[in-house]
Amino acid sequence: MNDQCGFTDLTEEDVLDAMRSMQGYVDITPGTFREIYALAYDLALKRVTSMGKAEDIMTAPVHCLRTGMSASEAAAHMAGLGISGAPVLDGEGRILGVVSEKDYLRKMGLPGTASFMTVVATCLTKPGCMVADMRTLLVDDVMSAPALTASSKTPVPELSEMLARHSINRLPICDEQGRPVGIVTRNDLVGAMCGR
Repeated sequence: MNDQCGFTDLTEEDVLDAMRSMQGYVDITPGTFREIYALAYDLALKRVTSMGKAEDIMTAPVHCLRTGMSASEAAAHMAGLGISGAPVLDGEGRILGVVSEKDYLRKMGLPGTASFMTVVATCLTKPGCMVADMRTLLVDDVMSAPALTASSKTPVPELSEMLARHSINRLPICDEQGRPVGIVTRNDLVGAMCGR
């Protein structure tokens, strides 16, 4: 059986090895297992390809920041909304970039995966707090630009692949003029894949 993910054919020895690794008794022949696997794979592939498009799962309206906003004001705005990132718009309402917790951490000289305790420990052990050094910055100095975006017609599997490939947690969905019409987050994708 050949699939579209680049796997080679599933051999009978593969099936037998899998069955041997299961605890307890498995009352199924390798041929029947292969048939069930093929049917399950086809159904899963149909489910994934029928998940719809960005417009079906995106969150709208989008909470956005504006260019020229101070980094501290942007952080306070996101904290007040309970979000960890947002698109940054120019004066025409077009996306210039996206700012997130990871961008703030990187600007402080920490890896984007640093925990809150890493920030606290670093602030407590180094002279001067690295967060204080950001008080004079604008959101433009912190954001990632240009922003990676998608259209409302982008298929859900493609959105998932984009988030994974670029190690990002959110993807602004834009119209033809580059203005945000929605946003897709990892949580939106999980909801779509779980049928929520």
